[in-house]
Amino acid sequence: MASSILFFGFLALSFSYVLASDPSSLQDFCVADENSNVMVNGLACKDPKEVQADDFSFSGLHLAGNTSNAVGSRATTVSVAQIPGLNTLGISLVRIDYAPWGINPPHTHPRGSEILTVIEGGLEVGFVTSSPENRLFKKVLQKGDVFVFPIGLIHFQRNVGNGNAVAIAALSSQNPGVITIANAMFGSTPEIPSDILVKAFRLDKNVVNYLQSRF
Repeated sequence: MASSILFFGFLALSFSYVLASDPSSLQDFCVADENSNVMVNGLACKDPKEVQADDFSFSGLHLAGNTSNAVGSRATTVSVAQIPGLNTLGISLVRIDYAPWGINPPHTHPRGSEILTVIEGGLEVGFVTSSPENRLFKKVLQKGDVFVFPIGLIHFQRNVGNGNAVAIAALSSQNPGVITIANAMFGSTPEIPSDILVKAFRLDKNVVNYLQSRF
């Protein structure tokens, strides 16, 4: 009886693990075929005979991004759109440049966790847990420090120095996506009805209308 219980317990755990993980690759690679009209969870595979070394390569991550914008940061993404060979591999990369006191504003990645390494300068970073706790985990990082942002949670970074800062982040998805909170709430198309935002953010309607006009 005990052995049967252990067996079915192991089976249940194994089944849960399968449901919670991407399937293992059944081939060496699946380079994205950008010309295919096949709709799959990811991108269709190019004929392996047509694959070249360039399908697994990207150049330019050494170049600083232009941070002359409202938030003072710029992300240079290296996802499946830049490297077709990332298709099905479940990883991607981003370089983030920060002007002095620039921010990477509160945002989420709906499809991937993030591990960030500071390359130059110092960054204040943090993320907020889900409701009802809404607990903030925050830390100041220096060159060489690493921080993890769990999948789906709102997080941010801020340059805490008078010079430029640079970070490299890896994400656990070929296409992690990004939802910048302010842009999504106040800059959606079409606009979210202002009375909803008034109640949600507990703001005066004129303030909401002003914020919507800014995005």
